[in-house]
Amino acid sequence: MQVSENSVNNTASLKNLKGFDQSHPPDPKLIDSCVHCGFCLSTCPSYRVLGKEMDSPRGRIYLMDAINEGEIALNTATVEHFDSCLGCLACVSTCPSGVQYDKLISATRHQVERNYPRSLTDQFFRQLIFSLFPYPNLLRILLVPLLVYQKLGFAKFFRATGLLNKISPRLAAMESILPEITLKSFQDNLPTVIRAQGEKRYRVGVILGCVQRLFFSPVNEATVRVLTANGCEVVIPKSQGCCAALPEHQGQTEQAKALARQMIDSFANTDVDFVIINAAGCGHTLKEYGHILESDPEYREKAKDFAAKVKDAQEFLATVGFTAKLSPLTDKPLNLVYQDACHLLHGQKISVQPRQILRQIPGVKLREPIDAALCCGSAGVYNMLQPEVSEELGQQKVQNLLNTGAKLIASANPGCTLQITKHLQLQGKKISVIHPMELLDYSIRGEKLKL
Repeated sequence: MQVSENSVNNTASLKNLKGFDQSHPPDPKLIDSCVHCGFCLSTCPSYRVLGKEMDSPRGRIYLMDAINEGEIALNTATVEHFDSCLGCLACVSTCPSGVQYDKLISATRHQVERNYPRSLTDQFFRQLIFSLFPYPNLLRILLVPLLVYQKLGFAKFFRATGLLNKISPRLAAMESILPEITLKSFQDNLPTVIRAQGEKRYRVGVILGCVQRLFFSPVNEATVRVLTANGCEVVIPKSQGCCAALPEHQGQTEQAKALARQMIDSFANTDVDFVIINAAGCGHTLKEYGHILESDPEYREKAKDFAAKVKDAQEFLATVGFTAKLSPLTDKPLNLVYQDACHLLHGQKISVQPRQILRQIPGVKLREPIDAALCCGSAGVYNMLQPEVSEELGQQKVQNLLNTGAKLIASANPGCTLQITKHLQLQGKKISVIHPMELLDYSIRGEKLKL
C-alpha cells in the first residue's frame, strides 16, 4: 500500500502539535462519560453570554478530547475557550450523566499554565494577582497607597471619566471592585483562642481568608462571635495563610500545593473538631485538599483528614443548631434575598442550610430570585481577567436580585459581595449586601439593622 507524501506530512505535523503533557491530563474516561446531550448549555454562564459551542462545557470537552488525541493543538485558539470558563460548576449540578466537569477543567487549567506561553500582558496581570492576593501580609502593605488613592479622590475621578478603562480594561476591572479601605483593614485583632460562652460544645478552628480578613474583617469577627455564642471554643492559628483557592482555580499547581501544605501545618496539633470557613470559594478548595495533594506521599493522608473536618459556617450551624436566642433584625418583617455563591451551591452542594438558618431569625421573609443558580460573574479572579463577560453577568444577577423586591441581600462569598455591590452602585441602588454570619451576629446581640 502506498502512502502519499501529503499523508506522511500531515501525520508528522499532528505528532508535532503542542498538547497536554503526561502529568494528569484530562481523564479520557471522564471525557467519555459526556454523551453530548446539551443539558449544560442553558446553565453555562459563558455560553449564555458568548453563544459559542466551544464556550460551553460540552464544547470544551470536545477540545480536551481532541487535544488528548493529538488532533488539535493547545494554542491561543483553544486556550481562549478554556479561559472563558468561570469554573462555576453549574454544569456539574445539571448534567444528567454525572460528568465530572470540575475535574476535567481543573486538570486542563493546570496543563494550560504549564504548556501554553501566555502573552506578556497576560503574564503581567496573572503574576500581579498571584503575587498579591494569596499573601495577606503583603497585600496589607499595598493598602497604604490604595487608602491614599481613595482619600485623595482618584477612585471617583477614574470611575467618573472611564479613563482607566481606556488604558486597560483589566486594570479598570480590578479598580472597580476595590472596596472602601478603612483603618480596620490594617488590624488583626482576633486572639489565637476565644473561649466559648456557656457550656463548651465544640472546639473549632476558623480560617480568616485573604481578601476576607483585609476587606471584610467584620465578617470574621461576626463569625467568631456567633460560634462562641453557640458553645464553640474558637482557635485561630496565626501561621495560617491562603487556602489556595485562587491559584488552584487558575492552574498554579505548585503555588496551590505549597499554600495547602502551609494551611494543614497551621492547624496541626490544634485538636479541633471542625475547621470553619465563611467564604464559599475557600471552602470548596479546602474540601479538595485530598485531591490537590494526592500525589504528595507526606501530605496525602494529612490532606484527607484535614478536608474531612472542613465545614462552611452555615453548614455547621444548620447541623449543630443554635443555643443562643435569635432576635428580630428590624421592627417590621424583613424581605431578604439570599445570593447562592456558586462554590457553595454547585461545588459543596450547600443550598438549603443557609436558608434554614436565615429563616430562624424572627421576622425574616426569604425571597427567591430567578436564575438563582447562574453565576454573578465574579468567579474568583474571572472578573479581573475576563471583564467583558463578567460585566454582563453582574448586571443580570443584580437585576434578578432587585426584581425580588427584597430590602437586603445576603451573600456568603467576598467575591460575590464585591461584584454585586459594584453593579448595585452602577444602577444607583442603595441596598446593603451582608454576610449571613453578620445577620446572625446582629440577631444574637439584639442589634437592629439600619436600612
